[in-house]
Amino acid sequence: MQYDVQDISPVERKIAVTVPAEEVNAAILATIAIYKTKYDVKGFRKGKAPATVIEGTFRGQIYNEATTDLINYHINEILNTLKLTPMSRITVDGGQLVRDEDFQYSLGFEIAPAFDLPPYTGLAVDEERAEVKDEELAEVERRILDNHATFKVLTEVRQPKDGELVTVNFGAYRNGEVVAGIKAENFELPLGQAQALPEFEELIKSLTTGQSGEKDITFPADFINSDLAGQTVTMKVTLHAIKAKELPEMSDDVAKKAGFDTVDKMREAIRQSYLENRRQLHKSTAQKKLLDGLVQGLDFPLPPSLVEDRIDRLVKDLEYRLDRRGKNLLSLGKTMEQLREEFREEAVQGSRAELLLLSVAEKEALQVSPQEIDQALNRLAVQTRQDFMELKRYYEENNLVVPLKDRLIMDKAMDLIYSRAERREIDPVAPAAAEPEAKPKKKAAKKAPKADKAE
Repeated sequence: MQYDVQDISPVERKIAVTVPAEEVNAAILATIAIYKTKYDVKGFRKGKAPATVIEGTFRGQIYNEATTDLINYHINEILNTLKLTPMSRITVDGGQLVRDEDFQYSLGFEIAPAFDLPPYTGLAVDEERAEVKDEELAEVERRILDNHATFKVLTEVRQPKDGELVTVNFGAYRNGEVVAGIKAENFELPLGQAQALPEFEELIKSLTTGQSGEKDITFPADFINSDLAGQTVTMKVTLHAIKAKELPEMSDDVAKKAGFDTVDKMREAIRQSYLENRRQLHKSTAQKKLLDGLVQGLDFPLPPSLVEDRIDRLVKDLEYRLDRRGKNLLSLGKTMEQLREEFREEAVQGSRAELLLLSVAEKEALQVSPQEIDQALNRLAVQTRQDFMELKRYYEENNLVVPLKDRLIMDKAMDLIYSRAERREIDPVAPAAAEPEAKPKKKAAKKAPKADKAE
């Protein structure tokens, strides 16, 4: 086998391969031998049919498999010899093996560009000190008490206020007909928590216990229910009861209900959770500063598929976030081409960062063990509530193990750069956002109350 390497560009290679007839014949005969032991031929015992009969019976499959196997063998041999790692799919341009004839084909793929690594040790970076304020902890305690609050029905006849729980009957009407799904009886709604349209809550707060009222309400154009978006309905409401919230005193009993032995242990656990999350947040911020600084000075050509794949991921991430808000890409009023172009610069910088980290990992001989891959998959399985073995099999069958391994190696490279940096601890520049474990639930998109379709 002979081959000739052509540099199409700094990131593209084409390899023309010529296989002599002797190797072609050997590949065909090897595949025939496999078929001879695997398949039955009428009139012959298994494994006893002549090679010519096997070839005639399974000719199409044999020549296809022989061609594929020979090309795959050559690909591995050539790439190992040249020490090349494709960063794209390998395209093959060639026909099928023919007995007693030389076989010619070509391979095309993209590779990582050659570039000089900038100095990545001893870099200076500011990192905020992790702090937790007493008022932040007090807010968490308030939410814990709020979660264990009770509600007492008020006997006083008056209008309800924010923070109270109301029991109502309601229905939405359009052209005198009930709007499907927007009607319920004895529906409980906490006021002032943005769980319903503001106009709907205003109508309720204008009533006193036992009173009914109605109001025309127009749903917003981006309403989660597209059938009602921008539509005006008449909302009719009857206020049956008002319940006032009663907060308990903080005690060991409340702490136990929240999963802690005592109030003191609960407070310490909350503080440590905040501190750990702040440390991780500030570490990630410092790492991003280091990486941005390294990438900023780099300028080298990128494999087109690397950039396009990253744009694909950015678009899918945007689509996912929009879907969680009840929207889609069309709601942005932009074409797919416009969206992809808007993401291009971010994808370019991200691709350069990826190549830089992989280059650092190669220089430092960083490795990822099979056990570390399994640990990463196990964490993902726990987070997504999937079976570990099923998730692992999915990754293996869809060629996702190598990208996962690359991500783990890049994380190691980033940790190495961070560990060798000169970190300067500074005071927090602004109040940090509350961590996921401690922050209140995100407000849902404003919506009409869910109904049980009670008539």
